[in-house]
Amino acid sequence: MLVPLILLPGLLCDATLWRAQVRDLADVAAAIVPDLALDDSIEAMAARVLAAAPPVFSLAGLSMGGYVAFEILRQAPERVKRRALFSTSAAADDPARIEARRRGIESLKLGRFAGVTSCLLPQLIHPSRIGTEIGERVKAMAKRVGGEAFLRQQQAILDRPDSRPGLPAIRVPTIVAVGDADLLTPPGHSREIHAAIAGSTFHLFTQCGHLPALEAPEETSALLRAWLLR
Repeated sequence: MLVPLILLPGLLCDATLWRAQVRDLADVAAAIVPDLALDDSIEAMAARVLAAAPPVFSLAGLSMGGYVAFEILRQAPERVKRRALFSTSAAADDPARIEARRRGIESLKLGRFAGVTSCLLPQLIHPSRIGTEIGERVKAMAKRVGGEAFLRQQQAILDRPDSRPGLPAIRVPTIVAVGDADLLTPPGHSREIHAAIAGSTFHLFTQCGHLPALEAPEETSALLRAWLLR
């Protein structure tokens, strides 16, 4: 019997982010990649995912998808069998990050959505992958998600709660993973989550940025397979 598996994408990402894992795990998991571009709050995103989800499921989220995973566990903890958190943080934004997001939101309202530009790409993927097909996939995803959805997602991220107080109460098997060269959510954020969740497993991707599902697809799939079959 296939394990129901929900894979939550990050900011400006769609199902392409998890395409390799959906394919690689098809023999053990019935994977679903929800659309997180429709709502302007993490709470609404989580509620939409839960409304369409199987009664009990395994849950993996990357970056913003990790924020939604925390909220799903708040709203319906009894439905989550196990959880994997990639490239995310349990903390709310600090004042500097909040201000930067607000400036970005206001500037986008006045101008044209540029998507993931060549200047932004080095913040998302390892330098060795700049100029490769992976970089083009990231740009294409952002273009498909679009500016209006980006505004909704940024507002949701801006308003998200601090999830750190609830970490010690998590009892489901949990993997916390991050790239060693992640600039957006550096490894320290993941180590903080790992330290607070008893029995969790920590995994560090080497020569990897913010998007291990794309940058290290085989390693990500192998990690999830072991987690699903544990």
